[in-house]
This record gives sequence, structure tokens and C-alpha cells, in this order.
Amino acid sequence: MSEEIPAATRPAPLPTRLSRLRNWLSLSGLVLAVSAFFAFFLLFSVDLFAAHANPYMGILAYVVAPLFLLTGLAMALLGYVLESRRIPKGHPELASSFVLHVNLTRKRDRRLLVGFVGGSLGFLFLTALGSYRTYHITETNSFCGEVCHTSMEPQFKAYQHSAHAKVACVACHVGPGAGNYIRTKVSGMRQLYHTVLGDFNRPIRLHNVNQRPAQETCQSCHWSQKHTGDLQKTYRHFLSDETNTPFTVQMVLKVGGSDPVHGPVEGIHSHMNVSNKIEFIATDESRLSIPWVRVTDANGRKTEYRTADFKDDISKHPIRTMDCMDCHNRPSHKYLTPNAAVDQSLAFRRIDPAIPWAKAKVVKALVQPYATREEANVKIDRFLRAEYPDDARVTAMVAETQAIYKANFFPEMKVDWRIHPDLIGHKDSNGCFRCHDGQHLATDGKSSIKGSDCNACHLIVAQGAGKELEKVNPQGLPFFHIDSENSDPTCNECHTGQTQE
Repeated sequence: MSEEIPAATRPAPLPTRLSRLRNWLSLSGLVLAVSAFFAFFLLFSVDLFAAHANPYMGILAYVVAPLFLLTGLAMALLGYVLESRRIPKGHPELASSFVLHVNLTRKRDRRLLVGFVGGSLGFLFLTALGSYRTYHITETNSFCGEVCHTSMEPQFKAYQHSAHAKVACVACHVGPGAGNYIRTKVSGMRQLYHTVLGDFNRPIRLHNVNQRPAQETCQSCHWSQKHTGDLQKTYRHFLSDETNTPFTVQMVLKVGGSDPVHGPVEGIHSHMNVSNKIEFIATDESRLSIPWVRVTDANGRKTEYRTADFKDDISKHPIRTMDCMDCHNRPSHKYLTPNAAVDQSLAFRRIDPAIPWAKAKVVKALVQPYATREEANVKIDRFLRAEYPDDARVTAMVAETQAIYKANFFPEMKVDWRIHPDLIGHKDSNGCFRCHDGQHLATDGKSSIKGSDCNACHLIVAQGAGKELEKVNPQGLPFFHIDSENSDPTCNECHTGQTQE
């Protein structure tokens, strides 16, 4: 029977390769790596089970967290390499003197161990808390609009003055489902990549082929079956003459409704695909050219309309079902035309209408080509002060003109009303006249989409200024055009947003 070797004289076991990780640098790196993995798992879980997806979570979960994970692993590897270099060649047994030992009987070791474990747990807690708070920060509108300041500034500025200024960006821009989830993550990482490199498009455009349908966005809040009926609107304009002559139009918009259960299918909202269905072909990505339309009524009867020059086989083109966004294309990011913006300032007396030629001069100052915002401010000030050298009112005029430019013109991103036209109505763009131009004939050649009947969608109950504006007719007045020789109903051919009105 062999004798047991005393522990004091027993040879020390050869150290394993993993023992070389027993140093403070490697252990700290492993804690960082574990925390990063924990953060990734938490972010992924929160985002996966959230009420709606967040496109920026892809950046945090798939870019930021992995970066910390790789950093931690790199620290662990560096500690491993440094520890290996301390072992003399051919004498691995000497590594035991460099192995991290913790002797709980020593007060110093107990303090170090408690500090390390406590610090690690605290770091994990802060990681969890930070990940959760970061998730909510990425849902805020300021994060969406201000983090990538240069690229998103036009959208954020326009959004702040829109009817949806209190609606979260992610409520409209991110959709439910696995497909939208994956797409928004990939999109978020791609946006980060292009933002860092600064090679994003100027202007940034929305590709309509990837646009979410209105059923997932607009109609999640707006009741599509509601019968709105008629709405009265007042449009206050000023002419570009010496006296800035006011010209007001009071109009009844026949908004109507789309569901026979809640009211007659009539008016503008009869275009909504509730009791009927409207499909069309657009030959450009912006959907400004629509040569073919098909209408299916509540009884299933189909009528096709096309322009005379559209001879293509419709099977060669994608057919789109019309929804809210085909007319309400700028619900939250609308850029005012120079005429509209100056009309608004004159109406609210932010620019004094008594200043001669104020409308014409301010519009002229706004539409000049400027390379930067700073250049625009300087040249607007110089131009208007040269036009009114002895008028004390010019200071307020300059400030308001610069404010209009700041809210609607973004030269660094090449964005203004011309790049993103508003398709509601037909004054400054061909919105309604894309289809209602009288040129879309039915296949029988006997009928067309209503185009020249101004009273089909609205009634002018009063127009003009002074005594003329008091002549109210609830049955509707014929439109009185300032230029009596112009009878062309295609308003946007003359009203470009910057022409003399």
C-alpha cells in the first residue's frame, strides 16, 4: 500500500491555457463582454415584444452592443497575451507564480473580490437600466429628428409645424410584423453607415415602392368610414402689386364620405376604398403622371379611363390601389411655397401689408439661389434693406423673411417646396389634375373623369375683398380670376409657388 504524499510536498499541477485569463485585464474584459451580451439580449427582447417596432433599436442592438462585446473580448485576449509573455519559454510550470490567487483569509484579497463582484453586478444593473432608458430615448421625436441633424433637419423642421406635431415619428414610419421588424433594423444600420460617411442623398427621397399603405398608418388613428360632409375653409391671399391687395376666397369643400352605412358616398372622400375601389398606373416614381385609372363601384362594375397618348399594355406596369397618401402626401412634412408663406405672414401682420410691394419683394428675396443658410440670412438682409433704406419697418420684415426661409428652405440638403410638392388641391401642383384634367377618357370614348367642373369638389361662397367679399352665395359663385383672359383650369401651370399673384 503506497503512502499518501503530503500536500506540502505534492508537485503543483501544470497550468492550463485558460488559467492565463486569470488577470484583472482579461477578467474586466469578460465582464464587459457578458454585460454587452446581456444588453443585446435585453434590447432584442424589449424591441421584439414592444407594442410597435423602433427602427433605431437596430443600431443599438446590432451595432452598439456588439461593439462593446468585441471590445470586451479584445481586452480579454490582450490580457491573455500579456500573461503568456510573462511565462519563460520552456518553463510553463513557472506560470503558477503569475496565476491570479484569491486568499479569503487575507483582508486585501477580500476587499478586491468584493469590489470586483460588486462592480460587475453594478455594471450589469446599469447596463440593464441604460438599455431600457435608451430604448425609450430612441422613440422620441427629438432623437429621430436631431441626432442626424444635417440629413433630417428639413423633415424635423416641417414636422414641428404640421398637424401631426404631437404624433411620434415611429407611429407612422414603423410597421408591425416580422417583415417590418427586419426591414427597419437593416434600414437603421444602413442609415447610420451613410450618416457617418456623409454620403447620403441630397435631397433624401422617399421611395414610394417601399411606402407603407395607409391602412397601417393613417387609418390606425383616422376613421375611414366617417362621413365628414362639407367643410368651410377661408384662404387669405395678397396680390403682388404695390398695395399688396388682399384677395380672400371662402370655400365649402365637399369632403363627403365613403361608406353608405354612415352616409351617402359622395365628395372628395368617395375616392377612399371603402364601398368602391380606385386603381391607377403612374409612370414616374413621384406619381405625378397618371395616364390610366380604373374605378370599381359598390356593385362591382369596372370602368377604365386612360389618356389618349397612353397605348401601353397595362400588364407591363404595376397597378396601385389608391389610398390616403396619394393625395395627402405631405401630412407631416409640408414645405410652404414662397407665396403661401408670405400670404400667411401678411395675414397675421408679421409683415406689414402697408409696406409697398412687400409681397413681391419678400417672395423675390426668398427664391434667390443660396448655397447655405448663413448666406441666405446675409443676402436677404442686404436685399430688403437696400429696397427700403429709410423704412423702420424693414427690420421686422427682414426677421420674418429669414424665419420663413429657415422653416421652408434647406439649401444644404437641396430641399424646398419644388422637391416635395404638396398634392392636396391643384393650385401649386397638379395634385387633383393628375386624373381630373378632362383628358382621361373611358374605354367607350363617351365619358371622362370630371375635370373642368370646379363645383364637383368645392363651392366658392365668397371671394375678393371689401364689398365683394360680402356677396355670399351658398349656391356657389363662378371663380373670379384676376387675369380675366386666363380660363385654363390647370392652375399649377401659372401658380408655381413663386410667380406674381
